[in-house]
Amino acid sequence: MQEFLRVKTVQEVLEIIRGFEPLGIERVSLCRSYGRVMASPLDSPEPVPHFSRSTMDGYAVRSRDTFGASETLPALLEVSGEIFMGEVASHSLQNGKAMVIPTGGMLPQGADAVVMVEYTHLLDEKTVEVTRPVAPGENVIGAGEDIARGQRLFEKGWILRPQDVACLAAVGVGQVPLMARPRVAVISTGDEIVPGDGGELPGGKVRDMNTYSLKGLVKEGGAIVGTCMILKDDLKSMVHTCRDLFESHDVILFSGGSSVGARDYTLKIVESFEDAQLFVAGVAIRPGKPTILARMGPKIFWGLPGHPFSAMMVCRLLVVPMLHVLQGKKTKQGPFENPGTVPALLERALPSVHGRTDCVPVKLKESSDGHTAEPLFGRSAMISVLVKADGYVVISEHDEGLDRGALVDVHLFSAL
Repeated sequence: MQEFLRVKTVQEVLEIIRGFEPLGIERVSLCRSYGRVMASPLDSPEPVPHFSRSTMDGYAVRSRDTFGASETLPALLEVSGEIFMGEVASHSLQNGKAMVIPTGGMLPQGADAVVMVEYTHLLDEKTVEVTRPVAPGENVIGAGEDIARGQRLFEKGWILRPQDVACLAAVGVGQVPLMARPRVAVISTGDEIVPGDGGELPGGKVRDMNTYSLKGLVKEGGAIVGTCMILKDDLKSMVHTCRDLFESHDVILFSGGSSVGARDYTLKIVESFEDAQLFVAGVAIRPGKPTILARMGPKIFWGLPGHPFSAMMVCRLLVVPMLHVLQGKKTKQGPFENPGTVPALLERALPSVHGRTDCVPVKLKESSDGHTAEPLFGRSAMISVLVKADGYVVISEHDEGLDRGALVDVHLFSAL
């Protein structure tokens, strides 16, 4: 295997990712289907509503019995009963009669409309006067008028929203055929790395940050976070751990050890797998150039930079789109997919290099004209820069920078 391939552009890496096949299909309970991807088209097995029902409180009537009714000459109808929610009318409606009905109540046989209670006056227990005529079907939703039996509800690839799940519940779909979600292992490497969940920090050590940012991004991408661990710089242990993790995971995210250096074992891990295929060994992006992408059979391996900002940006721009591909998601967004963008004017010029994609963190400020974007600078290991940032600006590989005052899209880190 070639140890280092030509550095690839972001677009070239995305083209490789788009060639990956989605994972398998599984049937999932309705309550666990939010945000998941339909694995096949689905037609409604039932009509909605299942019966003709009232959309107003009032009286179920035969519409022809109300023709010509007015305030000066109301129609007089005999009240022959009452319909209760969740029950079927005990008898059909006859000519010249009406039945009390609530919103959502089942229309009795023989009735074809509902008179709103506002246009009625009860003279006594058995007689109601109607002061306004109704047409056939008025204030009624017919059986199957909302959703017909056999109607196509969702196509393959549709991502289920809350209202979509409610629709499936309405037609009685308890198990949904969905694309499987990839299971992802997140590994931080380095002799200097210690857990980031508290405790006294030994001298010369640094707390693990990447596990937490990568876990969050994996979840945002709709995948399942599996094993998370810290590994020392020991090649034999790394290879053994990866072999074990691939038994129960679809993707491994390695952060650290992907740049050129004597202690960089990531490429050696890839080389240790007989069926390994190295796709990427360097991406023309800043931050994040020392990025590795490989496949070991059907399993996917990412070697991400160790610096927090670099690891986070590569995960957001490349790993998350790959997770979408594995789930069969068909999105209209480009490679820089995120919760949203905000237009803003740059507060200062941003130089760049042709042939490289730059991602610059920015802080949004409100102005009389909308928003301005203040670029934030710091070394790639400085997490404080990311904490202050609302999002980032992308300088395309085809540009040589952005001028002060340029209108840019700020890609938000969060929709909140």
